[in-house]
Amino acid sequence: MAKGLLVTYTLWAFGGPVGLHHLYLGRDSHALLWMLTLGGGGLGWLWEFWKLPSFVAQANRAQGRKQSPGEGRPPLSLLRFVAQMIVGIYFGLVALVSLSAMAHFYIVGLPLAVSLGVLLVAAVGNETSDFKNTLGAAVLTSPVFYGRPIAILPISLAASVTAQKHRRYKASAEPETISVRLYRLGLAYLAFTGPLAYSVLGNTAATLSYVAETLGSLLSWISIFPLLGRLTESVFLLPCRIWWLLVGDPGFNSKQFQEWERLYEFVDSFQEEKRQLAYQVLGLPEGATNEEIHRSYRDLVKVWHPDHNRHQTEEAQRHFLEIQAAYEVLSQPKKPRASWR
Repeated sequence: MAKGLLVTYTLWAFGGPVGLHHLYLGRDSHALLWMLTLGGGGLGWLWEFWKLPSFVAQANRAQGRKQSPGEGRPPLSLLRFVAQMIVGIYFGLVALVSLSAMAHFYIVGLPLAVSLGVLLVAAVGNETSDFKNTLGAAVLTSPVFYGRPIAILPISLAASVTAQKHRRYKASAEPETISVRLYRLGLAYLAFTGPLAYSVLGNTAATLSYVAETLGSLLSWISIFPLLGRLTESVFLLPCRIWWLLVGDPGFNSKQFQEWERLYEFVDSFQEEKRQLAYQVLGLPEGATNEEIHRSYRDLVKVWHPDHNRHQTEEAQRHFLEIQAAYEVLSQPKKPRASWR
């Protein structure tokens, strides 16, 4: 049955952010992506207004012909590559919040989550990519920045490059009933949101603390590059500015800026508490010089190294890890709080 453009625009208008129009056109991967990201943060949904005629034409062509997986190769798309990077990072952040307590998370869980995000974008439309190669590249890259949230970036980059390298057209398949498709989409949606909801509702304080730590680490790393830092600031404040342009209420805009400032103040305060605790672990006063920090770290490592404390291995291991973590925190230069207004 041919797809209608008017029906597609209607579904786009009333259910676009959750992918109803893509579900109607048989683009299930695109529908799931929109369900999990609310239409690409709303921006992807708005941008699609001009793309719907081509989506409808593509869906109608797919009904009239069969295509084998080896039939040609899709052209390289910079937009798809950037989307793969962003969604891979997004899936990785969600996994950090909800699954980081699992054993071997940074070796198995994180690369798997990032790969699934990258492959979801790779499967949008009539294209797809190779799961084994993409996951393999992510796993091999996972030791980079092992144990730190920033590891998401190289993992997502490696997975996205590999997915683009192995891109191909989807093979034609027999049409499925809407109930089967909804069942599959529902399972995928629950697999993504279930662990996150459990983490947020079951351990809210720890989840907020971990989100703040992850966000703080990313902001700290990004601030090394001034241009990237300003771009990140613009992205975070984009919802406020869009609302101001649409509604034209400076008072609301000012209030929203204050809400975002509270978020950054929370992150800053959390990072400051970590630095104060790190000073206590190393037995240093606040504001100690880099030379003092390095000297104290070196002396404490000699004292508490597990090889030198075989009679109290567990206690030595605990102190040794605390010293390592404290030194890592204080090794990063403290940056002045940015002005977000």
